[in-house]
Amino acid sequence: MTSVDTVRGPVPVGELGTVLMHEHVFVISDEFRRAAPETWDEDERVADAVQRLKALAATGVTTIADPTVIGLGRDVARIARVNAQVDLNIIVAAGVYTLSDIPDHLRYHGPNTLLGGPEPMVELFVRELTEGIAGTGIRAAFLKCAIEDRLTPAVERVMRATAAAAVRTGAPITVHTNPGAGTGLVAQEVLRSAGVDLSTVVIGHSGDSTDLDYLRRVADNGSYLGMDRFGLDVLLPGDQRVETVAALAREGYADRMVLSHDASCHIDWFPPGVREQALPNWHYGHLHEVVLPALRAAGVTREQLTTMLVDNPRRYFTRAS
Repeated sequence: MTSVDTVRGPVPVGELGTVLMHEHVFVISDEFRRAAPETWDEDERVADAVQRLKALAATGVTTIADPTVIGLGRDVARIARVNAQVDLNIIVAAGVYTLSDIPDHLRYHGPNTLLGGPEPMVELFVRELTEGIAGTGIRAAFLKCAIEDRLTPAVERVMRATAAAAVRTGAPITVHTNPGAGTGLVAQEVLRSAGVDLSTVVIGHSGDSTDLDYLRRVADNGSYLGMDRFGLDVLLPGDQRVETVAALAREGYADRMVLSHDASCHIDWFPPGVREQALPNWHYGHLHEVVLPALRAAGVTREQLTTMLVDNPRRYFTRAS
């Protein structure tokens, strides 16, 4: 049986079970963390992550895909320390996260730069997918890139490097997008022009939109719709997210959607306590506690939920092999 690489090693895709396709464990601004060490207790943060992920596993979730890449504070050694204490499959990603400018490390070398030469990101991503990340031996199993409001030169460069690595390895891709700006369609066009099979792509954060015409266009192009920010009600209330998924399911798009929260055990983008106060539903348990019952009440069948939570992730990661 085809297997997929996880933090704890290869797992047969048929054993992934219920998968949340867009969850982070840690999102950290690492230089700020090092500059203010009093804000970080490694043992405390690891213990907290273990507790939160055990609670997630108790809901019946068996796998999460964690698209934390360079630019979001990825540390797979820390993830491995957490995962050693939790019976959960964690699938990690290769990639670079930027919404506007290229990281300075890449500014002067690579295609169309001062020094020119081949794109170093491609070799990095391929190595992380085939050999492992940062000498850990933990292999990424998918790729992540991002586009927010517009396609900047830097964003396109990262996206094309991501596409090149996907074409070389067969790894699938998840893209952070802004459906309000229609950038899921922009990402699809760039990736398609670079040779990527759009059926191997999740257009992330599609669930931030109720624009069914836009969502149909993305899905009809072949990609999965990432309905992956349940609980992030400040961007779109939960009842509207539920009704959008239910409407698309009624139209036959269950095989084009995946579900998740885009939550994390720890994210340092907010002062301590602010996330919990301002976004009380933005946590790993919200989907099973609130969203799935609401979807069933809205007419989504158990078979359709299985398609979105089990079958679609299995198909997505089968292609990665």
